[in-house]
Amino acid sequence: MGAVIGDLLPLAVGVAISPMPIVAVILMLLSRQAGKTGPGFLIGWVAGIAVVTVIVLVAVGQAGNTSSGKPSTLSSVLKLCVGVLLILLAVRQWRSRPKEGETEATPKWMSTIDSFTFVKALGLGFALSAVNPKNLLLCLGAGTAIGAAHLPGAQDVVAVAVFTVIAASTVAIPVIGYLSARSRMTKPLENLRHWLIQNNATIMAVLLLVIGVVLLGKGIGGLTS
Repeated sequence: MGAVIGDLLPLAVGVAISPMPIVAVILMLLSRQAGKTGPGFLIGWVAGIAVVTVIVLVAVGQAGNTSSGKPSTLSSVLKLCVGVLLILLAVRQWRSRPKEGETEATPKWMSTIDSFTFVKALGLGFALSAVNPKNLLLCLGAGTAIGAAHLPGAQDVVAVAVFTVIAASTVAIPVIGYLSARSRMTKPLENLRHWLIQNNATIMAVLLLVIGVVLLGKGIGGLTS
């Protein structure tokens, strides 16, 4: 169990530090419907992370580990593939970072957030966690790590819960903090939003590169052991 949690930590941090979802929830918390859209986005975000992780866990669980306790060929190949894809995404993110003096472009949907309802916010949260390629790959890696370990059912639940809580923490903290201390949180959230938008590509490039190399190494190690 401890080894699985260790494998999950960098993946969960990778999801947690994704700038765009944090920017999205900050914009919702600064909108007129903050009391509805903030919690809605958080629920969708948590659901997307958990759903993808559980689906991959179930799919990979049948492969599990070999009789000797070593990672199966399937789980090692999946880790290797996810690692390579994350490294490629890291290179793409690095190349897309704004040059000196330029401003990072924001997605068009962010300009419509002020008119979002609870349902739209929930759907966006789910899409950004379950459909967004970067987070999808990280959740896929988490599901692979849990499923391949062949843990007892209760430990599977604990592992998914730990991954989901850590991965969702950076969206949950602003929502909880804003709803409990709205007047004090407005200015810090606005400053954080500007910083995250400007540094989005650089942050994600570094994170994806580090996590991709880790998964690539685990995949190669599993295939050659």
